[in-house]
Amino acid sequence: MSDRRPLRQAAAGIIIASLAVLVLAADQFAKLLAIAELPPEQPVPVIGDFLIFYLVRNPGAAFSLGEGVTWIFTIAMAAVAVAIVVIARRIRSRIWAVVLGLLLGGVLGNLADRLFREPGFAVGHVIDYISTPWMMPAIYNVADIFIVTMMISVALLVLIGLRFDGTRERRSNAAAADADSSADATPAGTGELRDPLFPTADPEAGAPPAAGDGRRES
Repeated sequence: MSDRRPLRQAAAGIIIASLAVLVLAADQFAKLLAIAELPPEQPVPVIGDFLIFYLVRNPGAAFSLGEGVTWIFTIAMAAVAVAIVVIARRIRSRIWAVVLGLLLGGVLGNLADRLFREPGFAVGHVIDYISTPWMMPAIYNVADIFIVTMMISVALLVLIGLRFDGTRERRSNAAAADADSSADATPAGTGELRDPLFPTADPEAGAPPAAGDGRRES
């Protein structure tokens, strides 16, 4: 089966933008429902201890770290969003477009909270409401889910060497491996791999003389 043709820049941009808007809308809609339906800071079991809704407003990062420097997280998320938009111009791979689109949507979901929610612009508190104590003690939201899973996906794509254009990186040690295999196939003491301390002597030295060469055995 032949490989798919690379995406055009416009097509990649449409995929990234569409997925980002979809995730952003889903995240903000879920947060509106949480604010309207959940009591603040009171556990609401959904599936026993497996899934609990617990509405909190988080001024910091995960585990409420950095509560006094909310503006730093706003700048960091804005920088990530801008970086994804810049990188998007180089994307020609469908899987990269999907991953970056979902990641951008998650980042924009929390960035929107930072920019437009109370207590003020750029220092707003993120709405968190999902608790899974069996997995982690943190409380999170839909945007966080996409941020974490897509960051893991980015790491995996980099690990397998998939470029933005959809091609794979050739292993840097491929040439070295070929050289090693050639070296193993070369007999010791011959060719360029001859031991300089023990060079091979004349291959005819010590051999019995051939008939008619004028030499006799003593």
